[in-house]
Amino acid sequence: MQVSLETTQGLERRITITVPSEKIEDAVKKRLREVSKTTRIDGFRKGKVPASVVEKRFGQSVFSEVAQEEMQQNYIQAIIQEKVNPAGAPFFEPKTLVRGQDLVFVATFEIFPEVSVNKVEDIKVERPVAEVTDKDLENMMETLRKQQATWAEKKVQAKEGHRVNIDFVGKIDGEIFEGGKAEGFDLELGAGRMIPGFEDGLIGKKAAKKSFPISVTFPADYHSEALKGKEAEFEITINKVEVQELPELNDEFVVKFGITEGGVDALKAEVKNNMTRELGQQLKAKVKEQVIKGLLEANELDVPKALIDQEVTNLRQQAMQRFGGQVDQANMPDLPAELFEQQAKDRVRTGLLLGEFIRSNEIKADDAKVKEIIETQASAYEDPTEVIEHYYNNEKLLENIRNLATEDQAIEMIIEKAKVTDKTLSFDELMNPQAA
Repeated sequence: MQVSLETTQGLERRITITVPSEKIEDAVKKRLREVSKTTRIDGFRKGKVPASVVEKRFGQSVFSEVAQEEMQQNYIQAIIQEKVNPAGAPFFEPKTLVRGQDLVFVATFEIFPEVSVNKVEDIKVERPVAEVTDKDLENMMETLRKQQATWAEKKVQAKEGHRVNIDFVGKIDGEIFEGGKAEGFDLELGAGRMIPGFEDGLIGKKAAKKSFPISVTFPADYHSEALKGKEAEFEITINKVEVQELPELNDEFVVKFGITEGGVDALKAEVKNNMTRELGQQLKAKVKEQVIKGLLEANELDVPKALIDQEVTNLRQQAMQRFGGQVDQANMPDLPAELFEQQAKDRVRTGLLLGEFIRSNEIKADDAKVKEIIETQASAYEDPTEVIEHYYNNEKLLENIRNLATEDQAIEMIIEKAKVTDKTLSFDELMNPQAA
């Protein structure tokens, strides 16, 4: 085997490989002898077909099979010999593919880049600091009460937070428009379900048999082309006004959340534990996000297109699963690759940089860190002990946790070297930044 390696551009490499015709011919003859033992041809007994007949019938197809196999095998030998590290499958291009002549082919592929992690000390991290306060717990308990709230009809004026049941007819230029009419329609005031001005027109009104008019203008960016910017007149009848009634915080309320012992205090303890766990995960995620951003900004890196394409496929599948569960890849809508390319490139770069940082610093998964991650994940389940045992009894799951632990340890080591400043935030500011 003769091998010639050349660099084309960037990370692309091209190997020209020559395989002696004698080696190919020996392999073809051996394969044909095997074929002759099993093939059936009219007029000949099984295993007694003359070599010339087998050659004539199967020679070319066997040669093609052998050539393909030799290209794959010699390619593997060549990259080992040349000490190159391909980042994806090669593209084979035969140059000479004629029986009786040397097999000459070109394999084009990309290699992994040489990676070094620099300027870790220049990475800036604004580390959020937050805790679950008594007020945060009170707010969460109030949220739980609202989730279990009921509605009671009251003879009061409608205001924000009330629910009204209405009939309405909407017209534009005297004509009822599509979707402009409804009966027995429930609307929670303040939820922002209707176009601007509609809910305002109901504030202060009581339930009555007599209807009343309101005028509104559809937004210029309304989803219906026919209604954009149009003025509409609505005739509205309020059938009833309902007020939200929150359940009392008592043992009966607590049972709805699966707690049978300990009452309200037990529910509060569980809710606070959940809030603390979620807060810790969010704190960790915010810091990790900044570390990765800093790594990418400080370390330019060419990445193989093959790896980007592979990551684009993964992101596509994840997107489709979010839209509708498990998706058959063969029937997957053709989402443009451009939607995912930048994210895919960043993911590949992140993986390469973190991988090199872990390798160069000889970071190994710490058993205590593995245990911490497993226990944190298990704490979200009803029986944490059972979940912990499941992880430790499943080597594949355990290996995934070890990888997470190794990555976490790398992030922690980078933080120790980076420029870190702390910023105190409230629970809501961290968990609901838009609302805060």
